[in-house]
Amino acid sequence: MKHGFIRLGAAVPAIRVGAPLYNKEEICRLMDEACAAGVHVLVFPELSLTGATCGDLFFSEKLLGDTETALLAIAEHSAGMRMLTFVGAPVRYGNKLLNCAAAISDGQILALTAKKNLPAAGDLDQTRHFAPAPDGAAVVFLRELRYLISSDPVFCIEQPALRITARIGEDLSPCPEATVVAHLSAAAEIVGREDWRQTHLKALSGQGICAVVSAEPGETESTTDMVFGGHCIIAENGVIKGENLPFRAPFGTSSLTTAVVDIQHLCHDRMRTNTFSVVSDSVIAGFHLNEQETDLTGAVEPCPFLPADADGDARCARMLEIQARGLARRLSAAYASGAVIALSGGLDSTLALIVTVRAIDLLGWDRKKILSVTMPCFGTTSRTRGNAEELALQFGTDFRCVDIKEAVDLHFRDIGHDAADLSVVYENAQARERTQIIMDIANGMNGLVIGTGDLSELALGWATYNGDHMSNYGVNGGIPKTLVRHIVRYYADVCEKEGLAALASVLRDILATPVSPELLPPKDGDIAQRTEDIVGPYDLHDFFLYHYVRWGESPDKIRRAAISAFAGQFSEEVIDGWLKIFLRRFRTQQFKRSALPDGPKVGSIAFSPRGAWMMPSDAGEL
Repeated sequence: MKHGFIRLGAAVPAIRVGAPLYNKEEICRLMDEACAAGVHVLVFPELSLTGATCGDLFFSEKLLGDTETALLAIAEHSAGMRMLTFVGAPVRYGNKLLNCAAAISDGQILALTAKKNLPAAGDLDQTRHFAPAPDGAAVVFLRELRYLISSDPVFCIEQPALRITARIGEDLSPCPEATVVAHLSAAAEIVGREDWRQTHLKALSGQGICAVVSAEPGETESTTDMVFGGHCIIAENGVIKGENLPFRAPFGTSSLTTAVVDIQHLCHDRMRTNTFSVVSDSVIAGFHLNEQETDLTGAVEPCPFLPADADGDARCARMLEIQARGLARRLSAAYASGAVIALSGGLDSTLALIVTVRAIDLLGWDRKKILSVTMPCFGTTSRTRGNAEELALQFGTDFRCVDIKEAVDLHFRDIGHDAADLSVVYENAQARERTQIIMDIANGMNGLVIGTGDLSELALGWATYNGDHMSNYGVNGGIPKTLVRHIVRYYADVCEKEGLAALASVLRDILATPVSPELLPPKDGDIAQRTEDIVGPYDLHDFFLYHYVRWGESPDKIRRAAISAFAGQFSEEVIDGWLKIFLRRFRTQQFKRSALPDGPKVGSIAFSPRGAWMMPSDAGEL
């Protein structure tokens, strides 16, 4: 379980109802397939060894005897498999019959979990055939061999992070001790149940901060009164990681669904959630996993801030709404008469202007209350300056151009700096001059300075302290650079649909412009200073940022995940180099994050020093 990655599996065997010896062969075949695929925990449906629709055949001595024989044979077949498998079966307990999940690993049955809540109506009336689980732990016999049975055992390995419990059907609920819940179920397909399962399992895995792997019977169950579809879901902390939708497998065939989940992520969130209680009255049984590394192919999102399965437009719209409403409230609460933005013609200031326009519209104010100020200097190109002016024109804001070259040259003379020395002083003097100008302009109009810096820049410290680092309200502080692009592109599409072709055109040109602070003189009229050539690709840095801050991951785990996520895009050497730079810059630039202005939290990561992110500014490097 290196780095916490494990592969979960849900198997749907093609069975014959009431024929456990036949079904045993198919279960063993699926176990072999799962083991070869690197599955660590495998879950079969409820009563999978016999079929859930046996009816009064459950009282058959032949069926129960064959079930015991088949269970022991499956356990024997598992010898050498460092995998935990849950198989559903009826088991005799004294003069009663229990609906059980047998936990099998490496040649033995570790224990049995018995179902407590038996449905008396609906798909299956199980009270006719089964008794509820006994209170506490008890002992059952299979061919004169003693096995522990309980309604709530927990199966753990040497590493305390991985604790697994089984839940059968209606017993499904979060278990404070378990990071993985194996759910053996037998619920027929009816209209709407597919959506219900998806919603329910996502919510339950999020509530329990756990992974849930759920398996339903397939179409080979009896169709006398109902039909089963083989719906399997693997969910992790509110997200579906793997799914076999109903009736997707070829008719009459078995299926295996697998997905990788991260146990360290679950433990990380449980540590951060003080409301998550821990109990210790469960029955514990140990097992061993194979030591091979989990294959991460396709398991790690290269853009974690906007996963591939997310509704991108809906997320972009909601982020804009959060930013705009936060700013609207601040403008109102500050009794401000307007807003001032340093509009460079780049991505970040463009997004800040979009947000500010929406906020002003929410307040019902005239857009002329927004003053867009462009402040060209030594590195400004005609492209960005022109885009800034056109953007202000299309949005209908007030606009002002303040050329700061003369003021910066005077400042260089005042401090004795040679203007030919293109060092950090040359760059930062321009950034601080711009901040001074818009702060003073805002004072003069009783307005607020709207910050433009984004989350990625804050992580890397790519901002001039007390320059573009400072504002009255930083609307982009919770948006990483990769999402800034997505939001501006989304907004350009919206403008296109609404007939605002000129506005959409300038937005698309800004999207096509290289990211740059434009603090060094242009070369042949083109941008000379490209941010990603200096600090590295934002695709990588945002990936590092998410995994380092959201999950507290170690550098070697981040490296492994990045190599998988960016296979074919970045080499291992490139990833190694930029990861070192990210870690060094992140650790050494906290002093800038400790002095951040207010700004709205938009996603799961924020750097507000008032609670979102706290670390010493002089923490040692990794």
